[in-house]
Amino acid sequence: MANFRITDLTRNQLVQQIQIDIDAGAGPGTIKIYDGAQPADADDSLPSGTTLLAQLTFNDPSAPGAAAGVLTFSAITEDSSADDTGTATWARIEDSDGNTIFDCDVGIAAATIILNSVAIVIGGPVDITSFTVTVPAG
Repeated sequence: MANFRITDLTRNQLVQQIQIDIDAGAGPGTIKIYDGAQPADADDSLPSGTTLLAQLTFNDPSAPGAAAGVLTFSAITEDSSADDTGTATWARIEDSDGNTIFDCDVGIAAATIILNSVAIVIGGPVDITSFTVTVPAG
């Protein structure tokens, strides 16, 4: 049976690299929220028929740093006018140059990104209430 365990220092460095990648562009990174099926891999193109519902912008830097393998992003200003109407299911995180960093789930509970609502309405506000990335202990 495979056995792989890392130190807390390594956990923090791994999750900190995500912040470094988001902040690598010339300005703040972005969070693009979509409907439909999340691609199997963050390197994949957007699936056909996927709709951009909202786009929010990170602070720069995007987070104060990692602790215990957890990166908690700084407060993110709401998108005051959603791009389209639909049910938010996932998000793509990009640096300011448009390079994809990762994809993740969104929801109103038990998701990587917690939204005020997954029922997005064109022109309405979209707010992220919590956004953390965790590298598990072990």
